[in-house]
Amino acid sequence: MNEVPQPHTGWTFVTNHARVLAAIADNRHIRIRDLAAHCRLTERAVHSIIGDLEREGYLSRTREGRSNVYKVDPGRVLRHPAESGLSVAGLLSLLIRDEAEHTADPDSDRAPDPP
Repeated sequence: MNEVPQPHTGWTFVTNHARVLAAIADNRHIRIRDLAAHCRLTERAVHSIIGDLEREGYLSRTREGRSNVYKVDPGRVLRHPAESGLSVAGLLSLLIRDEAEHTADPDSDRAPDPP
C-alpha cells in the first residue's frame, strides 16, 4: 500500500506545480507514483497538477506501451504577470542548477564565512 506523504505546514518558495514540472523535466519517463514520492505529494495531487500543466500547454504526454512519456515546452512563458518575461526553461535552469549545486556540496546550506 502506498504511504501518503506527511503534509507540509506553512509556505514554501517553490509551488507544487513547479516541483512536478522540474521532476518531469529531469525524467520524462517518471511514473506518477515516483513523482508523488519525489515531490512529497499524493498521487492524486500529482495527477491533478499534470492535468493543469497539460491544459495550459506546459507539457504534453504520449503513451509508450503501458507508460507515459512527458515532454516539457521550454519556451512557454510563466503565468504570473511578475514573471512574464521568464520562460519555463529559465525556471528549470534555476531549479536544476540549485539542485546540482546542493547535491554536489553537502555544506552548501551553510552560511559563507565572513570576510
